[in-house]
Amino acid sequence: MKDPNIYKLLTPGPLTTSLEVREAMLIDRCTWDDDYKEMTQEIRRSLLKLAHAGSKKYTAVLMQGSGTFGVESVLSSIPSKDDTVLVLVNGAYSERMITIMEREGVAHERLDFAWDEVPDAGKLGEYLDAHPEVTFVSMVHSETTSGILNDIESVGREVKKRSLKLVVDAMSSFGAVDIDVPEIGIDFLISSANKCIQGVPGFSFIIARRALLEASKGNARTLSLDLYDQYETMERDGGKWRFTSPTHVVAAFCAALHGLKEEGGVKARFSRYEENEEALRKGMKDLGFKPFIKRKHQGPIITTFLYPEGVKIDFKDMHSYLKRHGYVIYPGKLTKADSFRLGNIGEIYEEDVKNILWLFKKYLGKINEKA
Repeated sequence: MKDPNIYKLLTPGPLTTSLEVREAMLIDRCTWDDDYKEMTQEIRRSLLKLAHAGSKKYTAVLMQGSGTFGVESVLSSIPSKDDTVLVLVNGAYSERMITIMEREGVAHERLDFAWDEVPDAGKLGEYLDAHPEVTFVSMVHSETTSGILNDIESVGREVKKRSLKLVVDAMSSFGAVDIDVPEIGIDFLISSANKCIQGVPGFSFIIARRALLEASKGNARTLSLDLYDQYETMERDGGKWRFTSPTHVVAAFCAALHGLKEEGGVKARFSRYEENEEALRKGMKDLGFKPFIKRKHQGPIITTFLYPEGVKIDFKDMHSYLKRHGYVIYPGKLTKADSFRLGNIGEIYEEDVKNILWLFKKYLGKINEKA
């Protein structure tokens, strides 16, 4: 049996990081130091490159806090009192967008889809034609509630056809799924340090269209999450954050970006994650765990599994068993079905997939012996 304090994370983030990423956090840094500020600038340039975005029309802004802080920063800073945001809802994280705007007093509407269904561009087009008050469309790309990968390209075409603005929560896809921000027409893309680029938690980042960001000056409904002010400070002071930044996390993220490049970039990472997901999906299905999302809509990040029919499983007991043997899994987030989730990202490889499938098989045998 393995040391219970040493395990790998089969989760959508935080995730298992490389030794190089962890070692980068061993040095204490000053937020005012030029070397540290240049590290921030290097990150900003690298993010734009990953997004296929030029620095004249786009910029990258780093924001303290988790991914939700980044989403709230955009939704509370960018829309003016004359704007209305339409949210495409098919999971818990698009629901969270609704909650943010309710709290912040941002005018918004919602267009709902089933949680195992991608938002339909045709239905979106019909809604937009019937609701001329809508100025922004906001959606989640990789909805880790279920593991579904939404079609941002078709949505982008409908949004741009009407000269509206598009906000995409790419929290759990950016860095593993190739996203051409200008080509799709994304105006604000939000992601986080502890997802597919494989850093650690502590800040989110926003790829933003400069003209729209600069036009939002004075719109922010909060002080700490004022996206324009954060941008203006980073631009003016060469990478300086407004308030105390997570220096160790920034250094770890810089190391993670180098690791992504060494692996072969976004396409190589996507291939590894996809191979992980396909092997887990097949192996778990063979054991009786049915995937919640159909194959054609399944993303490479995380997979939701339903319990085998007729088998009584206590999630906490299963979680504890797997953790004792070196792996941590994620609880389900579906409201009407018993489920759990397996993440495919981070420092997870073919050997890990074989190990976890063997452990699930052993656990099912343990349950059957008790029955």
